Amino acid sequence: MTPDEAIAALVSGNQRYVDGATTSTNKPEARPALAAGQAPFAAIIRCADSRVSPEIVFDQPLGELFVCGVAGNIPTMEIVASLEFGVAVLGAKVIVVMGHSSCGAVGAAIKYRKDTSPLPGSLPELIDQIIVPCTVDSDPDDPNALPAAIECNANNGIDQLLRSSKVISEAVAEGRLKLIAGVQDLESGRFTITRH
Repeated sequence: MTPDEAIAALVSGNQRYVDGATTSTNKPEARPALAAGQAPFAAIIRCADSRVSPEIVFDQPLGELFVCGVAGNIPTMEIVASLEFGVAVLGAKVIVVMGHSSCGAVGAAIKYRKDTSPLPGSLPELIDQIIVPCTVDSDPDDPNALPAAIECNANNGIDQLLRSSKVISEAVAEGRLKLIAGVQDLESGRFTITRH
């Protein structure tokens, strides 16, 4: 599978999901092959949000997607290392930075963009990674601020991956890998590519 074919498989799977015509199953007889190894064609950074499931949204059976989750779908060091494994060892042909509508992490970045101290625990460090550059000038009262920041945050993930990973940037330069970003609309289910 080429990177373009991998993207096409995700797009067509999402269309099946939107249409309510999904075909993927995970039958018991497939489990021995899955137990023997994996060769996912795509790696995905998804938000930790419970409403986001790439296997369902892209209508793919187990073993086809290498999925990494973190609130705000940001490429933390651990996520980058996991994606490098997905590309260098497992042979993924595309990495998807998958944002989604109504993202609470991005919403928090807008709300607390000037002062994250009210947030508990380690949340300030996580939210700080979203604040720049996507929410600095956002007006929390503007209804368009959240969708724009969600798209910006997903798109910015591509730049972060290319800057932080030689493994990923070299695979892109050699044509073995493509990076795309997009946003899933939770209501319709549609995933729209916003950068490739």
